Amino acid sequence: MKKLKFYAIGFVPGLLIVFFILNKKGASCSGYLPNSRVIAESLSKEFKYSKEAKNAMAAYKIDEKFIKDSIITKGKVDFDRSHAQKKPCPDYLLTYPEKNPSYEITYEKCEETVTVNSLKKLK
Repeated sequence: MKKLKFYAIGFVPGLLIVFFILNKKGASCSGYLPNSRVIAESLSKEFKYSKEAKNAMAAYKIDEKFIKDSIITKGKVDFDRSHAQKKPCPDYLLTYPEKNPSYEITYEKCEETVTVNSLKKLK
């Protein structure tokens, strides 16, 4: 029991110090989750838009900036309805926003490019 007290006396303050140092530097572990990795990888590639996606963008009055900065960046990948293991280009279905989604987008992530295939307004 005495050893456990000494362990706790050193461990708890050490944990708090590490937490505050990492928090101050802006470090986070959220980039390791599958959703975050797919989105970060997608945003690093050149975007192309299918004819269907361009027509939907015009109908909903949505520009490319909104798709990249809002829908994809803050969206949630639905892995159940995506084909993440498809070769050579996996395709993903993404909903935005996470809670009560109003947009659904499908895109194909290839080696060099991301092709947005469709955009649907759910509400």
